Amino acid sequence: MNNPDPTAWIGRSETVADGLDATLTGRVTATLGGPPLAVNDPLPPLWQWAFFIQTAPMDGLGEDGHPARGGFLPPAADRNRMWAGGRVEFIAPLRVGVAAERRSTIADVKEKTGRTGSLLFVTVRHEYWQDGAVAISEEQDIVYRQPSPPKLQGTEPAPEAGWRETVDPNPVLLFRYSAVTFNGHRIHYDHPYVTDKEGYPGLVVHGPMIATLMVAAFQHANPGKKLEHLSYRGLRPLLAPTPFDVAGRVTAPGLAELWAEQDGTLAHQAQLRFSA
Repeated sequence: MNNPDPTAWIGRSETVADGLDATLTGRVTATLGGPPLAVNDPLPPLWQWAFFIQTAPMDGLGEDGHPARGGFLPPAADRNRMWAGGRVEFIAPLRVGVAAERRSTIADVKEKTGRTGSLLFVTVRHEYWQDGAVAISEEQDIVYRQPSPPKLQGTEPAPEAGWRETVDPNPVLLFRYSAVTFNGHRIHYDHPYVTDKEGYPGLVVHGPMIATLMVAAFQHANPGKKLEHLSYRGLRPLLAPTPFDVAGRVTAPGLAELWAEQDGTLAHQAQLRFSA
């Protein structure tokens, strides 16, 4: 039987509703930090990734802990999944405890050849609606790579930072972020799996959590600024339990460069557009 053509998934869509429950918001706060949030308070940037989860039963999961492929996302048998990056337009903050929905569409599927072999890139477009209007518009880039040794060493030195925060990616933090985002991917909490099956020397820090912490560090250093657009990408994985820094600097009026670094070299990069 021939494998299905993954480009046939372009245009496939789904809608997921969520009440942005204050109890779950409290669990995210306990994991990532910040003041307690009440109903109608604005949800912090990128916390939408803890909501709008399309769940799958245990018998609907693949070996890696993700939902088995070939449903909303295209099939990519015998490949390892990575969150490569994305783009987020901040229109209005979602509000805690107010009904909302995420409308998602497979925007593009492309096969490319990289240093480690064949790569399948899937771009997913999300719109988050609340009160009859789009609050957040984003695209996520997901890449499926053939099993091969992952790139672990950084090559680009981190620039001089205008602000910096150190993160301790201990196993409890990784487990709790997996729990609040209902992310079953075993690379984040299953040490035998991540070392034996996917070739990493340790647990892998979640790409979405890194992006969230980069933006939070910007807000701590630049209070009161309005976020407008974020573009982010991963250069290499960050591995627990080695501490890493989330840092950044303002490069021009209304523009900031954000990054995550470990051992002095870049691991993740982002560009943020903001206003007063």
